[in-house]
Amino acid sequence: MALKFPIFLDAQSTTPVDPRVVDAMLPYFTEKFGNAASRNHPFGWEAEEAVEKARKQVADLIGANDAKELVFTSGGTESINLAIKGVAEMYREKGNHIVTTVIEQRAGLDVCKRLERQGFEVAYVPVQPDGLVDVETVRKAVTDKTILISVMFANNEIGTIQDVAAIGKLAKEKGIIFHTDATQALGKIRVDVEAMGIDLLSCTSHLIYGPKGVGALYVRRKAPRVRIAPLIDGGGHERGMRSGTLPVPLIVGFGRRGAHAPGGAARPPAGRDPVERGRGVPERASGAAAPAQPEHLLRLRRGRVGPHGSQQGDRALLGLGLHVLDARAVVRHRGARRERRAGALLHPVQPAPLQHRGGDRLRRTADTRGREAVARDVAPVRAREGRRRHQVHSMEG
Repeated sequence: MALKFPIFLDAQSTTPVDPRVVDAMLPYFTEKFGNAASRNHPFGWEAEEAVEKARKQVADLIGANDAKELVFTSGGTESINLAIKGVAEMYREKGNHIVTTVIEQRAGLDVCKRLERQGFEVAYVPVQPDGLVDVETVRKAVTDKTILISVMFANNEIGTIQDVAAIGKLAKEKGIIFHTDATQALGKIRVDVEAMGIDLLSCTSHLIYGPKGVGALYVRRKAPRVRIAPLIDGGGHERGMRSGTLPVPLIVGFGRRGAHAPGGAARPPAGRDPVERGRGVPERASGAAAPAQPEHLLRLRRGRVGPHGSQQGDRALLGLGLHVLDARAVVRHRGARRERRAGALLHPVQPAPLQHRGGDRLRRTADTRGREAVARDVAPVRAREGRRRHQVHSMEG
């Protein structure tokens, strides 16, 4: 079978919608178009029933005891904002200190920066050279004013999977709310909010072959009951935590995909599930995902870096201690030879500053390194394929 270009290798940014999900969604655009909040006629009842079914499907995927603990949002970014800002506002009288890590995604870090401008204090915990967070370092960062610990479950840039259960245990010992950004973990590795001691969990649909525009926030109701202040007022939807008319077709698609993702209620009828193919994430005997090793980190992320290939994608590598030029050059290289070089660069060093910025000259130098490396990698492939009368396109990041 002939190759079709361009080839999509950026499943950490989004995924195509599963055809089964599309089929499940279509009736709710036309035939079953009711508003789930309309509880005085059959059209609304039908929509509400579909929403609650999807809520149960997603809740089962993350191991929640009660489907009512799921609050539907517009996606992972909103869920993260609702979790961190919601806790900050609700518990401000108890404390004004938050603990997070230097390799969180932009949604988490930008929220923390905004809260700092509002008078909150944020501790940015560094990571070890392998990209993992030392739980004892988190413990040392906690103060008597800490109200929230927020740690990304799986990192989309370097592939590290944090020991969420250990951090959750620490949070319980200290009586602190624990939030994890599971947008890159959901449906790919085991996620269990009860077993892992997670109080708040952010997730999204479009990274597991579901539709864009819908996500969810898990909010624990018991032991302890977590309360969050809403970001949006008006209507009191989602038990007052997220007002706004629910996008029923998208929610149905999210639930349908959740039911067929690994760990969900059902498995695909034939073949391996698309969300599993190519992941290569090993499992421990206990069922918890084993953390990725340094030489494997970059293999999970060889596509573009950050929004539209911007410098923001270097944040996780800078957190490992790489110089900004090496970080930008490494992630743009292709092929096993370049991966070996990337592994060699991951030597034990002190974590670099979080806000490492370069000027125009620095960006041009880094981009030139990346383009030259791509050209060297692609040239021999073009030569071989040219002899076979095939054309291979450059896949420059």
